[in-house]
Amino acid sequence: MTSRQQYHEELDALHERLLEMGALVEQVVQQSVDSLARLDVPLAEHVIATDDTLDAMELEIERRCIRLIALQQPMAADLRLLATILKVVTDLERMADNAVNISEITLRLAGQELVKPLVDIPKMADLAVRMVHDALAALVRRDEQLARDVCQRDDAVDDMYALLFEELVVMMKNDSDPDRVSQCANLMFTARFLERISDHATNVGERVVYLVSGERVKLG
Repeated sequence: MTSRQQYHEELDALHERLLEMGALVEQVVQQSVDSLARLDVPLAEHVIATDDTLDAMELEIERRCIRLIALQQPMAADLRLLATILKVVTDLERMADNAVNISEITLRLAGQELVKPLVDIPKMADLAVRMVHDALAALVRRDEQLARDVCQRDDAVDDMYALLFEELVVMMKNDSDPDRVSQCANLMFTARFLERISDHATNVGERVVYLVSGERVKLG
């Protein structure tokens, strides 16, 4: 096998590892919201424990990128791909951190009755997870249009966050029970964490646009 063949095999393997990390991030984001909706402590603890695996994956991918850059000195498109992966892996790790934050809220609220059935938060999570999935699909396919579409969806998540924030503020103003007020504040934090996840998915979309076109854009 030539060194060039080996290089492309290593690049393909690195790409696959990134997608494995992305799939796990999608999973823990969904699980974190499920744990909150059901106040499921074991599921929340599982998400928190999985963060160590994701941190290790981030470091592994970073090391492999740096090794390829140092040993192969890639040019043009390959260098842009490695630079993109280095950025994307950071966004994925931060998404996972937000999933951990949501799971920690589950632990804080365990044993309480939710002030309202969770409807908007799971909808936000569904949108955010779909953004993550499609942003990674755009990366795999080098699909600039899909990447731009992902970025446009960030507005819908922002709108849901703003509406939920207003609703929870009203509930806090009209309730004198400190536990319920505290719970509303925690639900606000949850919505904010999901909004941040969509922001990171938007970042990934912008990286894909850069990868394909060489154009640095701000779409979120």
